[in-house]
Amino acid sequence: MKFDIWTDGGCSGNPGPGGWAFIITDLHGKIISEGKGGERETTNNRMELLAVIKSLRCISKKELAVDRITIHTDSQYVEKGMTEWIIRWKANGWKASDRKPVRNMDLWLKLDKLASELPITWQWVESHAGIPLNERCDDMTHEAIEKLLSRPPRVKPTPLSTDVIQ
Repeated sequence: MKFDIWTDGGCSGNPGPGGWAFIITDLHGKIISEGKGGERETTNNRMELLAVIKSLRCISKKELAVDRITIHTDSQYVEKGMTEWIIRWKANGWKASDRKPVRNMDLWLKLDKLASELPITWQWVESHAGIPLNERCDDMTHEAIEKLLSRPPRVKPTPLSTDVIQ
């Protein structure tokens, strides 16, 4: 079966409180699952990566017969990271072109593992261009951030639980 995954991540300040969101649809555009969450102190790039990781974990947990997944992201960091940069990073021992460790390596390693197990096509989409599911993910990301901001800070910053609709 073919699935489309729409993802987004963002922050209120960078770094600052951040949110991520995903929507998974089937071949006919029916929403199979969606999720959102956030962290109190993070970066935009980390939230963009986490949105994709959470969506792929959701697909894996459902044990669906997957023929193809297209991931639609408005993050060139994620799209270029997975289609261009990761090959060099791995060849260079997870070092960037400046010979320093790749930023957000913990998340890139998780995403690389998940992506290696699934037939994925990466599709960059322009943000705020009126694409309905991309706009919905953006709204969900902001909802996750607002939820964080409306709660008093925890003693130790930890990720929020995932809100997943099944």
